[in-house]
Parts: sequence; C-alpha cells; structure tokens
Amino acid sequence: MTSNGMAAAQTDDLTSLYGEHIDEAECRRFQMAAEVAGRKWTASILLAGARGAERFSEYRALVDGISDRMLSVRLKELEQEGLMLREVTPSTPVQVRYRLSEAGRELISVLHPLVRWGTKWRIA
Repeated sequence: MTSNGMAAAQTDDLTSLYGEHIDEAECRRFQMAAEVAGRKWTASILLAGARGAERFSEYRALVDGISDRMLSVRLKELEQEGLMLREVTPSTPVQVRYRLSEAGRELISVLHPLVRWGTKWRIA
C-alpha cells in the first residue's frame, strides 16, 4: 500500500470510529483546541477559577508552583482566547478580578472525561 493509501486507510479508520467524516478544517480546530487545553498551567488556572478564585493572589495560592510572571502571562492568554473574563474596578488600589467565561466553564466540563480516562489507564 502506498503512503497515500495508508493515510487514506488511517483516515477511514478514524472517521468510521465515530461514524462521521472528519475533514481537514476539523482536524486543525481539534489540534488548536488540544494545544490550548494542554498548555502548561492552563488546566490548573481554569480549575482554580472553577474553585472560586477571582483575584490574582487567590489564583497564585491555588496553582502550586506557578510564578507571578507566568500566572500573569497565562491569565492574559486565557483572556485573549476567550476562556477567562477580566474585570477592572477603578479604585485605589485598582481591583482586578478574573472569572471563567462560558467557554472556560465548558472546557472544564469536557476535560472531566479526560481525567477519568487518565485515572482508568493510570496516566500520571
């Protein structure tokens, strides 16, 4: 079988697994979503938000081992990706609160089966 034939056979196996065709655009969206969810600290930050963290110091306390700089970078990235909402209250000092967006809450809900899978197969 040629390499193109192998690729076609593998594609057929994947699409038949779920009974639907997965096109090139869907593959790219899947890859992008997996990269966002799989970035270091992302899941921990989202889970901290789900556990009630709102202020930077609360996130830092719930996400063990993250530096202030990395937390700041990740919160900005998650906001840009639409997973976190940032609310600034103009006061002295300025108050900044972060909370999960609807997309962030949904991402957590779709990660739960992955956690169960990892537990079942003893993935660290």
